This record gives sequence, structure tokens and C-alpha cells, in this order.
Amino acid sequence: MGTAQIVATVLAGAVTLVAVALAVRAVMSMTAVIRQGQADPGRFGDKATRTKTMLVETVGHTRMLKWGVVGAAHWFVMVAFVVLSLLVLEAYFEVVSAELGLPIIGHWTLFGLVTEWIGVFGTIGILVLVVIRQLNKPGRGKGLSRFTGSTMWQAYFVEAIIIAVLICGFLIRGFKVATDHFEYPLWATPVSHGIGALLPAWEDGATWTALVKILISMSWLITISLNVTMGVAWHRFLAFFNIFFKRSPEKPAGSGLGALRPMMSEGKPLDFEDADPEKDQFGVAHVEQFTWKGLLDFSTCTECGRCQSQCPAWNTAKPLSPKLMILSLRDHAYAKAPYMLAGGGKDLTGEEKATEAQLAHLDVLALAEGNRPLIGTEAEQGVIDPDVLWSCTTCGACVEQCPVDIEHVDHIVDMRRYQVLIESSFPAEAGVMLRNLENKGNPWGAPQNTREDWTKGLDFEIKRVGEADFDYLFWVGCAGAFEDRAKKTTRAVATLLHEAGVDFAILGEGETCTGDPARRIGNEFVFQMLAQQNVETLQEANVKRIVATCPHCFNTLGNEYEQLGLKVEVVHHTQLLAHLVAEGKLTPVQPVDGGVTYHDPCYLGRHNRVFEAPREVLGRAIEGGLTEMPRNSERSFCCGAGGARMWMEEKIGKRINVERTEEALATGAKTIAVGCPFCYTMIGDGVTGKGEQENVEVVDVASVLLRSIKGDKAPA
Repeated sequence: MGTAQIVATVLAGAVTLVAVALAVRAVMSMTAVIRQGQADPGRFGDKATRTKTMLVETVGHTRMLKWGVVGAAHWFVMVAFVVLSLLVLEAYFEVVSAELGLPIIGHWTLFGLVTEWIGVFGTIGILVLVVIRQLNKPGRGKGLSRFTGSTMWQAYFVEAIIIAVLICGFLIRGFKVATDHFEYPLWATPVSHGIGALLPAWEDGATWTALVKILISMSWLITISLNVTMGVAWHRFLAFFNIFFKRSPEKPAGSGLGALRPMMSEGKPLDFEDADPEKDQFGVAHVEQFTWKGLLDFSTCTECGRCQSQCPAWNTAKPLSPKLMILSLRDHAYAKAPYMLAGGGKDLTGEEKATEAQLAHLDVLALAEGNRPLIGTEAEQGVIDPDVLWSCTTCGACVEQCPVDIEHVDHIVDMRRYQVLIESSFPAEAGVMLRNLENKGNPWGAPQNTREDWTKGLDFEIKRVGEADFDYLFWVGCAGAFEDRAKKTTRAVATLLHEAGVDFAILGEGETCTGDPARRIGNEFVFQMLAQQNVETLQEANVKRIVATCPHCFNTLGNEYEQLGLKVEVVHHTQLLAHLVAEGKLTPVQPVDGGVTYHDPCYLGRHNRVFEAPREVLGRAIEGGLTEMPRNSERSFCCGAGGARMWMEEKIGKRINVERTEEALATGAKTIAVGCPFCYTMIGDGVTGKGEQENVEVVDVASVLLRSIKGDKAPA
């Protein structure tokens, strides 16, 4: 062991001790912050499914690979980081002697072969990601960048470290080749042998390069340890835990889709019959009132911007970026951490919990951060601006795209719940909708005795629940009963079911709103009131199967009423129609021509994974095949009506429905098919706004099928 080896070993050991100490401190700090969150006991069940899902999503890279080249490049970089960490460990042996390697496996030819090619493809992968980041750099090229708002120096630092470590790995092997200390044959490690042929036979070359590799690696560890909010680095550790603890591990896509998380207090669903806002938590008013999983979500964000790139609000110049919202909550949580860990915080009545003595030693900045309102304008020094909070349509595009399973929609609705229920602070125009729900049982405020008016003029009788047995309950929904355009869909579906011989009945005046708009705006109290009424009605009627035309009703009945004890089979009308067509009970005879494009409703497609059924129906009912919009299926662009936005004025930026309508019109199709009454209204208004109502028709999938079956005899 020469002088070079002694010096290199001492330096490597010293810097490693410092890096490990700082890393341990950082992990303890992050853990302490995450533990400030509220209890969420439901995250620990079904460990086998959770483990399987975590491995499939991480090792299989199922979410990232949807992005093609980016996903493949990231997979190689991820594998290189994990596997080549062994080569960083091997560098500690190489600073001692170039003849040393990892014990046991270090001399296996298979180990040399695998690490060689992982190094090659990892290098190519990181270079691809560097190029992609530069091509999509904010301010470069056309359109919005998904990296807008990301902390770019951190990404550049991580990319540079990865490239440098990979280069050092090949140089170490090259010097070993040049000095005849390399144990692997040419056929297994051709790149290393090629580099070795170009390098001088410097005996200490491997030692000094190994030291450089260790110094680079430890500088990375020291840097991220001093920056606990550096998600672009920490996500490679935290993602495994965040995916493991996702809300619904059995779901193939984002676990925050479908049903909303119930309103919780102390880890239990809130019972409104006994709830007391002075004792129970109503939504989220402070960052520590998010669950520990919420704080883990914020810590895990890698700032990739995939959520941002798909968000309808961000893409139409609204202030909401799901990514920037999560980053704001993350930075606020860690800046507030000294205050929280000192015992500071507000109780449910708004009083300070800590004593003056506990807060006396606090840094003034931490104390100021502790007193910032979670929701507030810039003048109020709020963490999240109200316009950000109310721009969300709850479409779920952010949740769908997030590769680490952050549950953005749940967090947004939790903050809305506090604003609505405690602060009574929400867009004024939504107040009319909420009053109508409370007083009339529907958001339009229409008289309950007009719920069956859509049946007038039909040439067959509609059975009512209670008159006789039935197979399906036809859940008409508020839009389907009261909104003129949606009534066309309701009549078309009823006619098709009658034609197919389906035994169905309606509740008529016994039906009331499912509560979807109330829940998504944050008024859990009104939702619970409506939902419990409907659950009692459905249980008394002994309903086993429901068909619904509104995806919002479909989602609420099928996913959220289960939280209240109702378990029924719920299908969307396009699913039932697709089945009836496949069974030969409905036979299209006159294909509709002129070109048809289909708009995927968010709550049918993305939230509930119903993509094929409406396309199967249209495929049988139209001529020439469906013309897809660029953004379709799970990447469909929202119509702008979800999240109770249907009843809120769009005052900022471009109207979301106009953006989607322009995309539909660009296909050249003469018919825009929809599967949701909200989409029907929003896209229809968009077509009218563009002056294309004489050239392009918006119509439900059911109406397209009815025309194909009855032709000119189809009811108007």
C-alpha cells in the first residue's frame, strides 16, 4: 500500500463519515416533519398487494414507460443508480489497491458484464434526459414547459453527478486494463477494454480516479442532506415508500382517482351527527393537518412537471399548477418545521398551542412561517392563493400522470373543505348551487315534481320503482332530468333499453342529487345529507344494479356510496349499450357518416378506466371509424365542468371548454360524441362560441347509436 493509496483511503474515509452523518441527520429531520402529519391508519393494510404494486411501478416503471423514450431512458438511469451503487462501494476497495474489488461477486464475469452494459445504457439514458430537459427548457420553443417552476440547478447538479460517476467508473476500469489488473474478459467488457487501450499504464490511476468517484458521490450525498426539499434527488429513495403507502394499491393508475378520501379527524371518518368543529378537524387549515402521507407526498415530488403538463387549468393560463402547489406546500412544511417541532401550532379554535418559553428560542423566520395562512392572497402572505385552489376541476390528470403517486386532488379538496365549512369562503356564484342542493335536491333549483317531465312524449311506459320488480335502476341524474340537452340523452337511453328488452325502472321524484358537486367544492356536510338520503332510498328499494348516464353520478354511486355502506353494481350507459350491441340485442343498420370524434369524460375515463365501451358503441354505429383527438383516453383534456366548476364562472385565462372544443374541431369531424351531460353542455357551448353550431353537432354516444338503429325514425 503506497503513499497514494494511504492518502486516498484517508480522504475517502473522512468525507464519507461527514456525508453519512449529514445524511442520517437529514433523514431524521424529514421523518420528524412527516410525523407531524395526522394519522391515516388505512395505509397499512394488504401489505402483499402494496409490495407487488410498488415493485411493478418501480422496477417495471409502468407509469414512466407510458412516455416512451423518456420512460425508457429514466429506467436505465434508475437501474444504473441502484446497481452501480455497488461500484461506488467497490471504489472504497480500489482506493486501497487497484487489485481489489467487491468481495465474492467482484470477480464474477457475469457481474462485470452486467455492470458494463448498465453503465453504457445508463450513460446514454442520462444524456437523453439532459437533451430532453434542454429542449423543453422554460422559454425555449413553443408552448408551455413542464419544467416551469422547477428548481433547475438541482436537476443540473444531479445530472452532472450521474454523468461524472459513470465516467469515473469506466476510467477506473480503463486504468485497471492498462495496468493489467482487470479481471474481466474483452467479450464481457469491450468498452472498458477500449478505454484501457487509450490510457497510460499509470499504477495509481485507478486509485486516484476511485477517490474522485467517491468524492463526487459524497458531494452529492452532502448536498442533498443539506437540502431536504431537493425532491429531484430524494425521490429516488422516497418514491418506494410513497407508492407502497398509496391510498388504493390495487388500482392500475393513480390511487387518488375515483372516490375522494373521506373527511377525516384523528384518523377516522368524520361523523357529522356528532362532529364539533372545536373538537374535530374540518378539512385542512394548516399544513400539519394534512396526513403524514400528505407530507410524504410533498417530500417525494421530483418536480418533473408531468402533472403540470396535463393540467387543464395550467394549460389555459390559470394560476393552478399541481406541481407548484405541491412544492409550495413542501417548502412551507419544512420552513415551518422548527416551529412545529418546538410545539407550536394552532388548535382547532385558532389558539396557539405552544407556550412563550417554547417559542422563545425560535428563529424569527420559522416563527413567521408558522403564522402564515395556508390559503390566502399574496398580500395576506398565504401559502396557496385562493385562485389556485378554486381553479381545479378535479379531473385527475395530475394524479394519473404522477410517476410517484402523489394524490393532488385529495389535498385540494381537503383544503376546500375547511374554506367552505369553517371559513364560508368560496366563489360567490357557487353559493346558489349549494343552496339549491340543500333546498331543492338539485343544483339547478328545479321543482322536484318536474323530475319525470323527460318521459313525456315517449311511446312506451317507464316503470317506477315500487310498481313492480326490475333488473336495472335507471339513475337519470339531475342534468338528465332538468337540463334540456341532457334530456335528449336520457330519452335516447330509455328508448334503447326498451328496444333491447332491458327491464328497468326509475325513481322519479324519489331521486335526488348524488351530492357530487357539493363534495368536490368542499361541502362535505351537504354531500353527506344527500348521500345518506339516497342510500336509504336505494336500500329500501332493494336495488342491485344501476345504470347511470352521468359519469359523476356513476362515480359517486359506485365508488363513494360504499363509504356509507351501499354496495351495488353500477354501470355507465355506454357500458350497458356496448354489452347489448355485442349480444345482438341492439343492431345498428344505418352507420352515421360525416366523421365522428369522441371526448372522454374525466370521471368516466380517467377516474374509472372506462375507455373502450363508448368506442365499441361508436365503432358499430358510425362509418369510417372514429377520429381520435390528440389528447384522448387517460390523457383526455377536461371540458372544464368538474370539481363543481360547472357552477363557477371562469374569469382567468382561456376557457377550458374552448380549448377542448378547438381540439375537437381540428379533427374535421362533423359530430362530437360525448358520454357525460356536463361535457355535452361545455363542448356544446364551445361549438356555439366558435360559431360552428350549423356545421358541427355535439351529441351523446347513446343518440349516435339510436340514429344508427332507427335512422330517420329516431326521435329528435
